[in-house]
Amino acid sequence: MAIDVTEEVDHTDDTVAGSLADIDPQRALRGTAGVLAFVVVWWLASLTQPSYVLPSPVAVGETFYTEATSGGMLTALWNSTLHWVPGAFFGTGLGIAAGVALAWSPLLDDLTSPVVRVLRPVPPLALIGFAIAWVGINHAGAAFIIAIGAFWINFYATYGGVEGVSEDLLDVARSLGVQGDLELIKAVVLPAALPEITTGIRTGIGRCWMLVVASEIFGVAGIGRRILRASNNLQVDVVITYILVLSLMFLLVDVAFRTLQRRALAWR
Repeated sequence: MAIDVTEEVDHTDDTVAGSLADIDPQRALRGTAGVLAFVVVWWLASLTQPSYVLPSPVAVGETFYTEATSGGMLTALWNSTLHWVPGAFFGTGLGIAAGVALAWSPLLDDLTSPVVRVLRPVPPLALIGFAIAWVGINHAGAAFIIAIGAFWINFYATYGGVEGVSEDLLDVARSLGVQGDLELIKAVVLPAALPEITTGIRTGIGRCWMLVVASEIFGVAGIGRRILRASNNLQVDVVITYILVLSLMFLLVDVAFRTLQRRALAWR
């Protein structure tokens, strides 16, 4: 038993070491150089424009610090999170469930295919009127808009993953005693389609942060609303500040999910 525990610990250490070894110093250095070059170009361009057109990186940095220390940034971020989380959660869950169901059942797919083709091209922004009428001007209404965007991305990613599961793999599972649709989906289909499903989740998470601005366009408090108000007052430094906040939040969530994705797909 002691030997087994030691082997498990050693395996974990190797995994951590492998993750650290995946970091390419040259690529990281080139990426840093690219960011610095962008900031320099931005600064040079700002010298030729008034501050209300293109503020300098220094001015944006000062505004970022002011917004962060005043509590305004935290409040806006918290308000956006109140509808981003439920919107992303329910949109992702429903999209995955619908993708599995329609890809697995030809009958259900045939029945719903015309409706899917009609609704898919409708952008989430076009449904703002429905969100206001059905849910109201609140966090639930904003979450509704975000959920629509997450739904379609996860639906098609899951649908493609389940549809691509090899029939030979299913036959092998049946020969080993796995019977019934639910058992096959749980034991074979979902694990086989997991790479596509997790890719859809990751893409949908990013899409949801993009929809934060759109979901707050009708008056819901948050980062997007702060950007819209600042743009109306020509506070370009504030606009850029909160665009950076959105970018940082997307980056943090994406890095965290990629870590979980690598663990979940370690068998690949």
